[in-house]
Amino acid sequence: MAQQTITLIGGGLVGALLARQLAQRGFAVDVCEKRADPRRGGVQGGRSINLALAERGLQALRVAGLAELVLQRAVMMRGRMVHEHNGNTSLQRYGIDDSEVIWSVSRAALNTLLLDAAEAAGVTFHFGQSLVEADFDRQRIHLADANGVKRSAAFDILIGADGAGSAVRAAMHAHSPLGERIEPLGHGYKELEIPPASELPAAVLQFSGGHEQFALEPHALHLWPRGGFMCIALPNTEGSFTVTLFLPNRPLPAQSAAPSFAGIPDAAAATAFFSEQFPDLLPLIPRFAEDYDSHPVGSLSTLYLDRWHLDGRALLLGDAAHAIVPFHGQGMNCGFEDTVVLTDLLAAAPNDSADAFAEFQSVRQPNADAIAAMALENYVEMRDSVADPHYLARRELGALLAARAPTHFMARYRMVSFTHLPYAYALERGRAQDALLERLLGGSIRVADVDVDAAVTMLKATLPPLPALRG
Repeated sequence: MAQQTITLIGGGLVGALLARQLAQRGFAVDVCEKRADPRRGGVQGGRSINLALAERGLQALRVAGLAELVLQRAVMMRGRMVHEHNGNTSLQRYGIDDSEVIWSVSRAALNTLLLDAAEAAGVTFHFGQSLVEADFDRQRIHLADANGVKRSAAFDILIGADGAGSAVRAAMHAHSPLGERIEPLGHGYKELEIPPASELPAAVLQFSGGHEQFALEPHALHLWPRGGFMCIALPNTEGSFTVTLFLPNRPLPAQSAAPSFAGIPDAAAATAFFSEQFPDLLPLIPRFAEDYDSHPVGSLSTLYLDRWHLDGRALLLGDAAHAIVPFHGQGMNCGFEDTVVLTDLLAAAPNDSADAFAEFQSVRQPNADAIAAMALENYVEMRDSVADPHYLARRELGALLAARAPTHFMARYRMVSFTHLPYAYALERGRAQDALLERLLGGSIRVADVDVDAAVTMLKATLPPLPALRG
């Protein structure tokens, strides 16, 4: 049984799940969260409404004994439903069948479930407590409530799970520079909503497949790629969809006429823009003008740190250590995977947090860097490539090779979303496989011209077998 108390800053998704796992392993855990208890005061704005849950996140929830409870509150998504400008749609599956799907989950509902589960495991929460300062030499933190009333407390081990704007990271950096680099994407996002079908005129509904509460096919992530920008829509359990517009903040000098948030300042301009670019989507958003004018433009950046910990006294994880852009749907999943690795390391050496923290960074940082790179690449794929004939040919040939030689070929998306293979391995293997596909196609978009038997032989001669797919 560990003797030291772990003070955790941040009671969001990663913080609450980590707190539960640590408590289950015998640690005393105190959590300080700057927000009011969302179970009592409602959810504060500025955060995405729903998220994509994949195998890595599910495995962390299984470890905590919560996976089935979460899946009861999630909507299955089989793949991307691509909406072309001409109105045509096509489903691009994520996996080989319904055993390989991702799940749309409500951030608010998931946070509530995780907070309840952590408290049930013995975790103590202190809501409305913002970290103002940390004295690492004396191992004391200084907190303030919403009224500015301050208090201080001693800590044995301090863990920051307080998101991309981490106060723990700022305090650590002030004490000893962490080598922080923040790379803005230059694109932002704005959230809108498609309500349940019952709130829409029948004439605009696009789905009638036995799920009458949904205006669109519910078991898909809907994607409107437009080259340089896009919209997506994720289903919610009550029948609505959360719509997100991703757009450059401002155009490049050489593209002054390109769409951007700077050029679409209000709902009137946005309505004209959607009428031109997303004519099938606009009628599904009856509160478009209100939502566009009232919802802020969110920022998108990637965070890199040289150091995630201060010897054995303090550590960062999740977005506090490695915030990424959302285009692979892996931010939460990566953070949840962090919690399993960290809990195992601390449980194995409860009185040697310095070694545990160093090993945690050694294991996780290469993988965090890899998923950051893949998330950036996936944005280009989603907005530009999904309707490109060459991309579709490469995808088709990859599926043939995966079916003929499953021990040697798996699409990178499947490695990331449906296995426990390290992100760094998925990045490296994916690039090697893409190079082979390009070689086999030779610039053609006709998969029928490829000798698949010869391609399988070349694959097995070129790449080693895949390792065990699940850990």
